[in-house]
Amino acid sequence: MPAIDYPAPIQRLILQLKSLPGLGPRSAERLAVWLMTHGADRAETLGEQLKHLRHDVEACPECGFFMEKGATCLLCGNEKRNAKLMCVVEQASDILRLERSGAFHGLYHVLGGKLSPLDNVTPEDLRIEPLLHRVRELHVEEVIFALGSDVEGEATSSVIADLLRPAGVAVSRLAQGMPAGGALDHVDELTLYQALQGRRTLG
Repeated sequence: MPAIDYPAPIQRLILQLKSLPGLGPRSAERLAVWLMTHGADRAETLGEQLKHLRHDVEACPECGFFMEKGATCLLCGNEKRNAKLMCVVEQASDILRLERSGAFHGLYHVLGGKLSPLDNVTPEDLRIEPLLHRVRELHVEEVIFALGSDVEGEATSSVIADLLRPAGVAVSRLAQGMPAGGALDHVDELTLYQALQGRRTLG
């Protein structure tokens, strides 16, 4: 006798949920069953919001943070921010972690990842050229690297720092408070504040 399993539509939903970061097989199964038994109305609303995300939100062509289509970027359009300082992060979500620390009031630049030869991520796959262009156009005086302190983060910072030095731009990175091998999504706001205040010059 074959083993009993969920109907195919539920299995497909579990498979999709399981592919999301932070959701393992059991969590995906519990969520799918809850949506099926208790969350029919929420499932419809959730589906609508996911459609809106695709149609109404895009990445800012300058800094790479999220913005509503047709609107002005909340970061790049803020004239109170210090345009002489630029903080380089791996992902757009890292910006909010730094903003919540209250320690940085300059501009940001999202790379969209970090160098990783094992994953075939090369400099051409990252937003390095747009960064160099913005630094030149805005006459940025200091670039701060807020990447993870793992091997890939260190290599990414080093490569970009070498490209920036001929332009006479000061280059620094987060230092104090950042755990070795850690990434920004595991660091609290106080630690980020201390790391930004205690940044050190590369090289």
